[in-house]
Amino acid sequence: MTRPLSARLGRPRGDMAESHRAILDAVHDLLQETSVRDLTMEAVARRAGVGKPTLYKWWSSKAALVFSMFHERLAHEGDAEEAATVEAALRTRMKHLIHAFNGLFGRVMAELIAEGQSDPALLRELYDRHISPRRTAIIADIERGKASGEFASDTNAELLVDTIFGPPYYRLLLRTGPLTETYGDDLIDQVLRSAPMALRKSSPG
Repeated sequence: MTRPLSARLGRPRGDMAESHRAILDAVHDLLQETSVRDLTMEAVARRAGVGKPTLYKWWSSKAALVFSMFHERLAHEGDAEEAATVEAALRTRMKHLIHAFNGLFGRVMAELIAEGQSDPALLRELYDRHISPRRTAIIADIERGKASGEFASDTNAELLVDTIFGPPYYRLLLRTGPLTETYGDDLIDQVLRSAPMALRKSSPG
């Protein structure tokens, strides 16, 4: 079985860990100057002060290297703390996501999704290791809200997550409008207040 891109070789130990950190630092710094598409292994090796064979010893491709940096250095920026209600938790998660999308995290996320169109393994790992765990956590929040009576018992938790958190990705990728905290709050208001029936499972006929 093929191992995940970022797990084909374990994290180096001892003195090699210093080179590992230098490489990820180089990727992080270079991506503030250039795109994922234009980033080269040569530039990373030069900035990190290592040879290209060192890069390929730990990462099979540029995509694997970029994802490794993304997961270790950027992927925790959107994590949310506990909140008094599920609605408050949704708003906090949205606020953190929009903040992250307006920085390096958002640009690299969009570029990884773009690169993933021609590299399905990268796209699958991005979803499995970053997007899916967060989506699962939000679904669990909503299920708790259903149990407590905050949400209707027939609310479709998966559909609710997609309805609320899909549009920010749409704006990130297509740049149809600014990603602001006001936009996030208005979006949640619209979904929770104006179209409740869209969030519920269809009743059996």
